[in-house]
Amino acid sequence: MNFLDMDYVVFDVETTGLSPVDGDRIIEIAAARVRRGEVIARFASFVNPRRPLNAEAQKLNQITEDMVCGAPPASEVLPLFMEFTGGSCLVAHNAAFDIKFVCYELAQAGRKLHDGIPVLDTMKISKSFLPHLTSQRLSYIAHSLGVSVGTTHRAAADVDILVGIMGRLFALAPDYNVRTFRDLIARFGVEKPGYKIHEGTQLSFL
Repeated sequence: MNFLDMDYVVFDVETTGLSPVDGDRIIEIAAARVRRGEVIARFASFVNPRRPLNAEAQKLNQITEDMVCGAPPASEVLPLFMEFTGGSCLVAHNAAFDIKFVCYELAQAGRKLHDGIPVLDTMKISKSFLPHLTSQRLSYIAHSLGVSVGTTHRAAADVDILVGIMGRLFALAPDYNVRTFRDLIARFGVEKPGYKIHEGTQLSFL
């Protein structure tokens, strides 16, 4: 399948830190379903991490305790997110980071991301197509490609930036012998981590 003809879901998470196995949790998740370069649906939610937010994380993403204390927990939000994705290819920047949090939170809720759902990393694509860039930060790539940048380090805003970046990278793809969905996954896909499903819960595949 030509990748220009496929639906894909761009997503981003904001977290309390760097490692879910060390106790860090998702505090915001956003996504956009894209078809032929146009956003056709959006998803966004704060997530109650059920743990205090550290000062460093609050400074980075400007998400406060008041913003998440009344939000639903990940066990409610993540299944809704997966329903929104509908089994489509997932796309994120530095996708290994985002997908490890998604997979961990799903495992805690007794669920698992289906093995057949591919995950693409735009950082990998950028490194291949734009090797001259001195930084692979999302905002730096956006500026280099002429994509508008407003707020950063907030899930919905970063998703909007990434949608713009994907359009530019897809336009460059044929010059790098990338023409099909299979080409994209083979060269720029990331593995989904396997976490033990939380005991006492029923496994369901999304």
